Amino acid sequence: MTVKRLAPGDAAPDFTLSDADGNAVSLSSLRGRRVIVYFYPAAMTPGCTKQACDFRDSLPDLTAADVTVLGISPDQPQKLAKFRDKEGLTFPLLSDPDHEVHLAYGVYGEKKLYGKTTVGVIRSTFVIGPDGILEQAQYGVKATGHVARLRKELGV
Repeated sequence: MTVKRLAPGDAAPDFTLSDADGNAVSLSSLRGRRVIVYFYPAAMTPGCTKQACDFRDSLPDLTAADVTVLGISPDQPQKLAKFRDKEGLTFPLLSDPDHEVHLAYGVYGEKKLYGKTTVGVIRSTFVIGPDGILEQAQYGVKATGHVARLRKELGV
């Protein structure tokens, strides 16, 4: 399974997905703002919880810098709502159960997990400029320390 990866300078593929409450959220509605879109494998797993809580804890500074955060996973909205409520997450978690958006961003495919090759979500983060163009495309990021490094790169 070969997946086409995106690169800085590419147009960010637009999408409309349901959030944890079933409301539609469109990337195009956020034009004019910088947006961080991060993809994670599964709500309520240790690495994904660590990453989501790091984004939550950084949100006041990111918001002050006019940066919006969106998290996307294959989880159903009901599971995302439980995850949001359990961890006090204050940014939208979006559901992509058919992997349509994952595939558009090149974040669903072969990956190594504990030395074995599997097919699944490749933890990745994208920074999209106010014009809808990718400023950063980071594939295979680690959950721990990623948000701090991203904030440093963004000067936030």
